[in-house]
Order: sequence, then C-alpha cells, then structure tokens
Amino acid sequence: MTKIQPQPGILDIAPYVGGQSKIDGVTEVVKLSSNENPFGPSDKAIEAFRRAGHDLHRYPGTDHRALREAIGDVHALDPARIICGVGSDEIITFLCQAYAGPGDEVIHTEHGFSMYRISTLAAGATPVQVPETDRVVDVDAILAGCTDRTRLVFIANPGNPTGTMVSERELRRLARSLPERALLVLDGAYAEFVDGFDGGAALVKPRGNVVMTRTFSKLYGLGGLRVGWGYGPTDVIDALNRIRGPFNLSEPQLATAEAALRDRAFAQKCFSENARLRVWLRDALIEQGLEVDESHANFVLARFADAAEAEACDEFLKSQGLLVRRVGGYGFPNALRITVGDESGCRRVVHAIGQFKGVGG
Repeated sequence: MTKIQPQPGILDIAPYVGGQSKIDGVTEVVKLSSNENPFGPSDKAIEAFRRAGHDLHRYPGTDHRALREAIGDVHALDPARIICGVGSDEIITFLCQAYAGPGDEVIHTEHGFSMYRISTLAAGATPVQVPETDRVVDVDAILAGCTDRTRLVFIANPGNPTGTMVSERELRRLARSLPERALLVLDGAYAEFVDGFDGGAALVKPRGNVVMTRTFSKLYGLGGLRVGWGYGPTDVIDALNRIRGPFNLSEPQLATAEAALRDRAFAQKCFSENARLRVWLRDALIEQGLEVDESHANFVLARFADAAEAEACDEFLKSQGLLVRRVGGYGFPNALRITVGDESGCRRVVHAIGQFKGVGG
C-alpha cells in the first residue's frame, strides 16, 4: 500500500453532488433541480460573452476592477472591499484557507450548504454542526456551539434548501456575541430574490468580523459561467486576495457578469416572475396536502409524510420528465426541493404531484 496520503480530513469529504439534469430515455426534461433561472441570462449578457470570445488569446486582468466597480455602483459598496471568485464557492474556500486550519473549528447549521463542511475539511479544520429550529437558523444554538477555537461561522440567508430567513436583528446579535477571533460569513446566494434585502451588507460596513458572499449563478442566470463575489473588511479582503489565483476569472466571465449586473430591467423581470410564481407554487402544493414553509428564494421545500413517499413521488415525477431535488443529504429525507421555474414548469410539476397523490392537478 502506498505511503503517499492526502492531508488529514480530505478523505472524510463526501464529494458534492449537483442536481440531476438528465433522465434516461427522456428527451424533453423540465429541470427544477438546481435552482437555475428559467429565463436564462439576459440578451446583453449573451452579447457581452460573444464579444469577449474575440480576445480568448489574451490574459484577463488580475484585479477585476471593472466588475468590482459595477458591483459597487449597483449595490452602493466600496469596490476596494470586494473580491471576485469562481462562484461564491471559491470565496468560501478562500475564507477557510485563510482563517481556519488544524485545531480550529468552523460552525455551520444542520441544513446549511454542503460546501461549508467540504471547504472546512479541505483546510484541515473541524466542522461543527449546530441545530436549526423549525428549519430556521437559531442564533442561540450557534453561540452555544462556539468555543475559543471557533474561527468561522457560515450562515446562508435565505437558507438552502429551506428558503427560510433569519432576521437582521438576530444576525446583529450574533455578530456582537461571537468569540473575538471568529468571522461571521453571510452567504447571500439567494439574496437577490428578497425584496429590499441587502444580503447583510449593512452589517458588514460597521463591523470587522462580518463577510458577505454573493453569486451571479441564480437571479442573473450565469450558473454555467461560475462567477461570485464577496464583500468584507479591508483586512479580510486583502488576506483573501493574497491566496486568490491571479487569473481565477477569465475575460468572458468578467465581461458577461458585468453586463448581466447592469441590465437592471431584465433582473427586475426575473425577480418579479419568481416572486409571483413562488407564491403560486407554494399555495398549490399546500392544496395538495404538502407542508411548505414560506420561501424567500427561487425554490420551495415540499415536505411529505415520510422518506418513502418523497422518494416515490420523485420517481413518479421522473417518469413524467420532471426533475426536482432530493435533499436527504441536507437532513430532509422526507422532502423534495423544487425550483421555481417558468409558469409552464410550475404548473406541470404541481399537476404531476396531484396525480401522484390522487388529488388532481
């Protein structure tokens, strides 16, 4: 047996598994498994991507200045305190690399994004899972889980796969009460779907222990390009930039993300349609006898009587060419996460679930 072994913690990582995108034997699939924007990217973003293709032989800039300034303009933030990455996943990885290591602890909640645990283990640190209360982040549980070894606390707000939110007041209390050496990381991958919500930016500005992450993969329809960003204290952003690869984002990524961000009319259309159909989808699923919390994201979490019913329903939906997401790995074996698609997709999945339950669509 070889003596060459990876660092401790690496083999404890269960590889991330994305939402299913194909069904054997089915050519036309309605994909509601990965929280993608059913309208795709804006025409302006597509045109920017095409134009960028003419310069594929050129290295991109290393400071991402144009995109950082665009983010600053749209969100009223200081571009100097913004870092861009390959999806918000890469920012999460940078944070674990820079601030956690052997002997350190990183807190995440029981239904939190699986990349928190993966990035923690990859850095050699110890992930600490704390409970949620009724599928909502519990600040008291987080504080009870903190020790003098806590270095990072990850919270998705809105949560995935729950769609629930923790209030700004509770987040302020958490930031105030964390151990002196701990950073609070607010993962705002779904923040754009909440009317008037800044993703936690107002909490970052006055404090030195809060970082916010965001993505272009959801509202902006750029999941296939992988672009994200983070906003935090100057010293934190400086530390992250020291481990960021100089060419981590290509020119097509940078130019397309900037064009998508500046197309506010398209973003507003996607926001409005998601808000309308999210309410309709939740109400329709409740009428089918399912338990569904109010969601603040671009998906709903439908809870069945038990795991067997959820799995059977998932198999039935596949037989109808409909893909949703099983979320047993997130602590919900009795639930299916359903992306808010376009109107046709939403109506089809509700009708099919009605057929499965014998209620009628």
